[in-house]
Amino acid sequence: MTTPVALEKILAASHDIHFVTSVFNVSQLPAPEYPEIAFAGRSNVGKSSLINRLLNRQSLVKVSARPGKTQSLNYFLVGEALYLVDLPGYGYAKVPKKMQAEWQGLISEYLENRATLRCVVVIVDLRHSTKPQDLELLNWLRSKDIPCLLVYTKRDKLKANECSRQTAILDAGFGVTPAERVLFSAKTGDGKEKLILALEKYLQ
Repeated sequence: MTTPVALEKILAASHDIHFVTSVFNVSQLPAPEYPEIAFAGRSNVGKSSLINRLLNRQSLVKVSARPGKTQSLNYFLVGEALYLVDLPGYGYAKVPKKMQAEWQGLISEYLENRATLRCVVVIVDLRHSTKPQDLELLNWLRSKDIPCLLVYTKRDKLKANECSRQTAILDAGFGVTPAERVLFSAKTGDGKEKLILALEKYLQ
């Protein structure tokens, strides 16, 4: 039985944040004793950078220059109270189809059956138009009633007018309102507080 988690307080006060395990099969999942937030997105969209910024760490989550390198569910324990789960990136064509199928099976089983999963953060590059695989994932999560939050990352790469235009395009493409997504920059930290507040709603 999990209890409500005050994410902002945990992140502000906790120095006990560490990598726990890499899961290649659902039989390897840790005991479901803490609530979990999972992070999903296309390969090289900036998942690792976002998680590092969220945790106030420089390189706790390794940033890979090679797309498709992450092949497992990577668990990070925050303050003995919360798991953050880094999911394998999707959409990288050079990953063998057999491996893609294995990842998809692992991720699907985890997302559908993990009782302690509270939210899936779907990370999208703000600079691009709506990608079919992002929309497919979002619609699948909705169809399964799995709570999810869109984060448009790399906010720092666009000027204000470009940001507004791209945000409107993505909102329309994904069918969301401003309250259902967060603008974020891992480089500057812009949007971090809004992301924390949004995630706390799923943890109460």
